[in-house]
Amino acid sequence: MSSMEVSAKNVRDKTEAKPSGSTHSLTRKVLLVGSPNVGKSMLFNRLTGRYVIVSNYPGTTVELSKGAADIAGHKYEIIDTPGMYSLSPITDEEKVASDLLLKDHADAVVHVIDAKNIQRMLGLTLQLIEASLPVILVLNMSDEARQLGIHIDSAKLEELLQIPVVETVAISGKGTAELLHRIHHARPARSRLIDYPAAIENAISAIAEQLEEDQHLSCRTRSLLLLQADPQAMDTCPVFEKNVDIEFVKDTTGDCLSKLDHSVHYHLTWAIQEEVKSIVAGSVKLPDSRFIGFREKLSRFCMHPVAGLPILFVVLYFGIYKFVGGFGAGILVDFLESNIFELYINPFVVKITSDWISWQPLYDLIAGEYGVITLGIRYAIAIVLPIVGTFFIAFSILEDSGYLPRLAMLIDRLFKRLGLNGRAVIPIVLGFGCTTMATMVTRTLESKREKVIASILLALAIPCSAQFGVILGLLATHPYALLAWALFVGAVFVLVGTLLARFFPGEKPSFYMELPPLRLPRLANVFIKTYSRMVWYFKEILPLFILASFLIWLGDLTGIFQWTIKMLTPLVNAIGLPDDASIAFIFGFFRRDYGVAGLYDLQKGGMMTGNQLAVAAITLTLFLPCIAQFLVFKKECGFKIAAITSVCICIIAFTVGFIANSVFNIFGLVL
Repeated sequence: MSSMEVSAKNVRDKTEAKPSGSTHSLTRKVLLVGSPNVGKSMLFNRLTGRYVIVSNYPGTTVELSKGAADIAGHKYEIIDTPGMYSLSPITDEEKVASDLLLKDHADAVVHVIDAKNIQRMLGLTLQLIEASLPVILVLNMSDEARQLGIHIDSAKLEELLQIPVVETVAISGKGTAELLHRIHHARPARSRLIDYPAAIENAISAIAEQLEEDQHLSCRTRSLLLLQADPQAMDTCPVFEKNVDIEFVKDTTGDCLSKLDHSVHYHLTWAIQEEVKSIVAGSVKLPDSRFIGFREKLSRFCMHPVAGLPILFVVLYFGIYKFVGGFGAGILVDFLESNIFELYINPFVVKITSDWISWQPLYDLIAGEYGVITLGIRYAIAIVLPIVGTFFIAFSILEDSGYLPRLAMLIDRLFKRLGLNGRAVIPIVLGFGCTTMATMVTRTLESKREKVIASILLALAIPCSAQFGVILGLLATHPYALLAWALFVGAVFVLVGTLLARFFPGEKPSFYMELPPLRLPRLANVFIKTYSRMVWYFKEILPLFILASFLIWLGDLTGIFQWTIKMLTPLVNAIGLPDDASIAFIFGFFRRDYGVAGLYDLQKGGMMTGNQLAVAAITLTLFLPCIAQFLVFKKECGFKIAAITSVCICIIAFTVGFIANSVFNIFGLVL
């Protein structure tokens, strides 16, 4: 843990949230709730003194983060929840947050909203007030709201809502002290009644008579949730009580629906929005909508189906190809490998090992061709580390700038053809950082179908930061080979995605995403994110490289390694690669980036042409997912789907490699 962590740990929500019991326990509980990308995680950092990855796009909070704070001599547990839009959840992530609100007895519920989008976000505030929860409304990013000409009279808003209202700027910490004071004095909200249609009001009253009094949650809110519950699974509703007559609730719901021209949810949303409009009209002064500033124009350009493509090209060319591929995979890798390892570290290790160790197998383990230091640590530090580091910097800049959600809007139409929507760009783009982490983020998607499709595409056609960077470095001197790699992998991504969309039929996914402001990245945020990810790399990835080197040494010692090479050689030859390329594919069984790094030695020895490098890069990109990703894939989608997918991926990888080599040969292409 970093020194910034103050008595806090990340805690995965593995089980259903349990009631905390009496609100007079020694440790009081505070829930941070709100839509994605409104600054909850940054505010959590300010309140607890610990750091969680904060990204300028929705979907960051995949697990619950818990921290401790001392307020006026009392201990508080602060819980940062996944993003949610209403008390009626759609995704699994929203369900986690909703269940916590409905089942836990929190001493304070801090609803964090983006002050610039107050009209869209006050609806959840009204639902929390109606539930009689101890709500505190936080108007975060209030400085950016003022810059856009949005003036919020927080005192008037507090008077209208009858709950505490605090303006904050989480990035700088402004307003945090007042928020701590309001948390300490939080009280259950005075239930505010929203005027729903008569049919719904009658149904609420009828269902409420079936419910017992609950000091935590109002009968009105519990009745509304039951009224919106799935009739076939009403007993799974988080507010369901054993003494409730399910048939009576079903009959009441059916009678209510027969008197409405739309769904219950539609009428509730409409009534809440009308109430929000009234509140905003009395407390918020909005700017002239006819004026469009430079940032807003640039934001629209980023999402435009035509104008957005040149911007995407500039981002990919300068941010990824030149910075990661040119600087990271070129200059930094050459310096570390040629000037540090080859001139100093490897000769020193070989000399010391040969002087002190006479047993050949042990010497080979440390300093041999597949030695832990001469191969494993050299690959991890001299080849992969500089590439990962530069990629993390570029990725952190894109995160903090707000460009990623605009990229999601840009490619939403393409993703719909793959059975996904623009929201799926979050796990897909995260996959270019770490496919294991990205597979976990697929749980933010709305349906099981989308999760399976996105997980398969991540395992098949998305290279992680290390593999992607190494491929860029490997093909940097062969731009046409790099273009061929991108075309083949992209074609596989689209083709497989389209087939999966047909194989897993279902409703077309909807897409709704809050757009964060487009802004210049903050140096401190970029540094902290990059640093945190680099620490993760050393903790998680470096040991895997060492373990892989040990297993390869053991396989070499027992003869299994040579036998595997012999078995793989016909497959490798079939796609036009030399016998020695089999070693790279064996490395790829442990980690795909390890496999691509293995091609470096072949390239340096002049043993591979541009065509062969392109074929090898295409095949290894489509090769097996790493062990960690497979385990997460199995957990998210089940062992059967994960196992079948892995077998299919191997077949697809070598088939596409064979097709690519054949195309190059038939058309006489020299890359």
